[in-house]
Amino acid sequence: MNAPVDLTFVRIRTPRLLLRAWRADDLDDLYAYARVDGVGQMAGWMPHDSRSESERILRRFIEGKHTFALVLLESGRVVGSLGLEEGRVFPASLPPSALGREIGYVLARDMWGQGLMPEAVRAVI
Repeated sequence: MNAPVDLTFVRIRTPRLLLRAWRADDLDDLYAYARVDGVGQMAGWMPHDSRSESERILRRFIEGKHTFALVLLESGRVVGSLGLEEGRVFPASLPPSALGREIGYVLARDMWGQGLMPEAVRAVI
């Protein structure tokens, strides 16, 4: 079963990242990485064609309250997202009372290969 989630006031700091709720002023950073080919396809979405598409997604992040913005501490730039998504399939071996979520994430292409996402996932878990 899906655990209730509200990340509005949750902040997690790692050595290189701040995980926090999305804000309206994150639009430029979101669009900068979401428009790059190859970034979203692994997560099931195509590159954003416009700022208005990114703005629509940003509103969904803010209203949904279950997706972190990943902020690079050295620059203050949002370089990705990590969501606690509703689980589609839970193992049959779990008792019906077990609660959980699936983790979904995306990272700006220029940040790949630096171990940032494993750092973020470990912190959230």
